[in-house]
Amino acid sequence: MLDVALLGTGGTMPMKNRWLTSCMIRNEGQSVLIDCGEGTQIALKCAGRSVQKLDLLCFTHYHADHISGLPGLLLSMGLEGRTEPLLLAGPRGLRKTVEGLRVIAPELPFPLEYLEYDSDVTELHAAGLEITAFAVQHTLPCCGYRLHLPRAGKFDPERAKAAGIPMRLWGVLQKQETAELDGVTYHQSQVLGAPRRGLTVTYCTDTRPVPAITKYADDADLLILEGMYGEPEKLDKALETKHMMFTEAAEIAKDANAHRLWLTHFSPSLPNPKDYLPHAAAIFPETVIPDDGREIDLQFTE
Repeated sequence: MLDVALLGTGGTMPMKNRWLTSCMIRNEGQSVLIDCGEGTQIALKCAGRSVQKLDLLCFTHYHADHISGLPGLLLSMGLEGRTEPLLLAGPRGLRKTVEGLRVIAPELPFPLEYLEYDSDVTELHAAGLEITAFAVQHTLPCCGYRLHLPRAGKFDPERAKAAGIPMRLWGVLQKQETAELDGVTYHQSQVLGAPRRGLTVTYCTDTRPVPAITKYADDADLLILEGMYGEPEKLDKALETKHMMFTEAAEIAKDANAHRLWLTHFSPSLPNPKDYLPHAAAIFPETVIPDDGREIDLQFTE
């Protein structure tokens, strides 16, 4: 199961009913946070989420509405007793940006570790998830994220018998990769069938449509894409600022065979984004205009 909470849906600047962009994905008590706009720690509190078991904080890019909430978040984490290292990951320029922001958060009781992407595609692992960061097209280096929770195959007693694995290890090997008995090491692959379909969340904001988004959103259980503008007359503005229209996000969801689409990162000039939902839903019916704090528990399917 994956628990996804879209903490903030705003772009550029916060509004009275809209926090800036941030999203948390939780798996078995561990979590990944993507972006940390101003007010993220308040949005976390409102959503009943904690960062004390945060494995990874990813950034799409370093415009203020995606990172300006970091100093306050780090200070709060320290005050709440965190001592273990925190891994920060993002496009090039991460360390320089964070160290600049830390002028107002100079002392923390835990170390920060940095991973700056040096290629268009970077693979990493956190919270039991296989994570892919992929480059997109904005006004400065920017990336999207595919987060995949793999699922092992079913236990196959006939395979276990054929491999001569003692029955007392059957249950153990369903939970861990290896087990040893009487000096012999047995492997999980000897008792399980082919891997089953896992769960995938793809998250991408601040970009023009590019093929990489469709590629990494393929068959996604949940696709979260920016819908900066809903009004058809704002296309020129989207082209100029390298953002996306509702309809463009819907086209990507359709082409990627995603299961559902959540739009986010709404322009402050768009006070009622739900007014423009029909434009996207006509292309991809499973489109949702979420409010801040929208959450979903994604479940494995047979």
